[in-house]
Amino acid sequence: MRIQNLTQGTELASDAREPRGMWGRAVGLLGRSSLRPGEALILQPCTSIHTAFMRFPIDVVYVDRSDRVAKVCPNVKPFRISGILRGGHTVLELPSGTLADSATAVGDQLSIDS
Repeated sequence: MRIQNLTQGTELASDAREPRGMWGRAVGLLGRSSLRPGEALILQPCTSIHTAFMRFPIDVVYVDRSDRVAKVCPNVKPFRISGILRGGHTVLELPSGTLADSATAVGDQLSIDS
């Protein structure tokens, strides 16, 4: 899948995937040593995440049902827990630095295409 920031005219990911089933969601990025530039994990429905037992920081984007950015969390380090975001629907986990590189901010309109 591809994730674009339509507001900024930038790309967040060219190789995004959505884990299948409860086990895929539970495992998420565990066991990986990094995310390559262009990779992303899409969690939906989702309003909160954790980075317990992860080995690297990630950028996190919370998106509402209309694919508008509701919250951004750059460089979330391992062993952190996010609060629940009311009105959120989807969470994007991206390589650290993606938010800055793409100029993604709250209110931006995204496109998530398969």
